[in-house]
This record gives sequence, C-alpha cells and structure tokens, in this order.
Amino acid sequence: MPIRKYHAALEDLYARYNRREYVHPDPLEFLYAYEDLRDREIVGLVAAALALGRVRSILRSVRCVLDRLGSHPATLLEGVSAGRLRRMLADFRHRFVTGEDVAALLWGARGVARRHGSLQACFAAAMGRRDKTILPALGTFVEELVAAGGPSRGLLAHPCRRSACKRLNLYLRWMVRSDAVDPGGWRRVPASRLVIPLDTHMHRIGLALGLTARKQANLAAALEMTAAFRKIVPEDPVRYDFALTRLGIRSDAGLDEWLARCRAALTGLSITDNA
Repeated sequence: MPIRKYHAALEDLYARYNRREYVHPDPLEFLYAYEDLRDREIVGLVAAALALGRVRSILRSVRCVLDRLGSHPATLLEGVSAGRLRRMLADFRHRFVTGEDVAALLWGARGVARRHGSLQACFAAAMGRRDKTILPALGTFVEELVAAGGPSRGLLAHPCRRSACKRLNLYLRWMVRSDAVDPGGWRRVPASRLVIPLDTHMHRIGLALGLTARKQANLAAALEMTAAFRKIVPEDPVRYDFALTRLGIRSDAGLDEWLARCRAALTGLSITDNA
C-alpha cells in the first residue's frame, strides 16, 4: 500500500495523541523541567541512555541520576572532577548500566561541550551538506563522546555496527523537533534528516503497514521506514513517532484496532501492499 494512503489516518492519530498530557510515563518528561538548552541536552542524553527495560524502572533510574546532578547539570559538570563524579554515582545501577558507566557518559559530554561549546555544536559540525540522514554525524558524535573519556559503545550504539540506534535517535527526536511533545532546541540540526527510533513495537507497526519487510528491527529497517514516512512529510519524517508509540501502550489506543480502522478507510486496498 502506498504510504500516502495512510496520511489521513496518521494525521488523525497525531492530532489525538501528540499532546503533552499523554507523555507520562516516558523519560521525555524530564526534559521539560530544563529551560537552559545546555542543561536539557545533558538531561536528554542521560534519559535516552537509560531508556532500557520497563518504563517505571527507567523513570526511577533517570530521576536518581538527575537528583544527584542538581538543577543545573551543565554547570555542575563544568566544575566537577572525574573522581567526584564517579563517587556521586558509585551506588547507581540500572540493569547492566553502572554508576561508572553513567559517570563516563557525563564526563564524555563534559569534554565534548568544552571542545565545541555544546553538544549541539559538536553534532552540527559533524553534518555534511550532502548527508541524507543524521547517521554520519551520529557516528562522529558517539566517537567524540568516547574519545573525551566517555562510555564504551555498549552504552551508546554506533551506526557503523548496523544497529538501529533507537535510544540515540530518540534523543535526537527530543532535541531537534519542536512541537507539543518534543521540546527541541537544536535548531542547527534539520528535522528532515532524523531517523525513526526503531524498537520492536515500532517495527511491528512498520511490518503491518508494509513500510518494511525486514524481519529484524535493525538499521536497514529503520531507514526503510524513515524513507516511507519522508514521502508524506519530507521535512519531518519522524513526525508520527510519538503518536504511533502510544498504540499498544495506552488502553484507549490499541494497535490492532487502529490498523483495522486503516483497512476500513481504504476499501479495496490490502494492508500488505508495498510502500
């Protein structure tokens, strides 16, 4: 099925669920408390890095880290020593992520911000004019964080490994887009180059809509789905990501029911036709 045939259904879903009242529980909600963009990009990086496992556990872990960083994380990082940062987070653990891992992530962010002025400046400097997506810049961004004494690539995926880089693409959606849900702030990075934050739930939607036929939720599948959405909204291919991820999460937003409505609205067309 041509992706454009879903435009009305997707816009209806966006209008219904792309509202801040539907954000909780989601680690995105932590970003709203930080007006200073320097703080927000640090908070977003922490929240995205810890977006592993059950959402309630994620929220507890992110809150635990942020409470230790205070109301102005960027200012704290400017003056803290590596040793003190490790001590502040020594007893932290979230699944396989230790306090040492989070301290390394923050130390890497500190180094990148010192070198470039901000995380946004680092990312923007890595983008090429001919890049169709943010992936080349994302690879450079991860490498700079690691080179600055930051975390291993176990915590921050690298696109060179063909990972979908779901958490980092989620971080970029939060930081680049600006609407009722995504707070934005990274104006030097175009939303048109963003890539869908692909996980198993979003992959299932992509398969059901015929946006990809790949069996693995990998980078290739993420790029195929992003290309399909770009046919509808070239300037904002991840526009529908938040609304689509409400399907199956909220009791009033069942995925199967929404897909059935799509079929009913498109009489005579098969849901498995090509995008």
